[in-house]
Amino acid sequence: METPQLKMCPKCGAKWINGQLYWSTGNKGTNSDLAGLVCDNLKEDIDQCVNELRGTSHGGDTWEKRLAKLDEITEEIKNQLDRDKE
Repeated sequence: METPQLKMCPKCGAKWINGQLYWSTGNKGTNSDLAGLVCDNLKEDIDQCVNELRGTSHGGDTWEKRLAKLDEITEEIKNQLDRDKE
């Protein structure tokens, strides 16, 4: 049986097992989402970050994308409530 390879970021504590990122919830994640949500927002000691996608055009999730999605959902709910009033 092969021993799992564990990698951990000393800056944020992100963990990879056999190259797969896992969120603290235990769910699988992607390096691009980690970069967009965490790594690209680091202000200090960024040289400690081990995510190779930090600072690249990674196309992952960002807080701006999440806010835009929430705004979209909020608008859909408002429109549905307005239709229900008619």
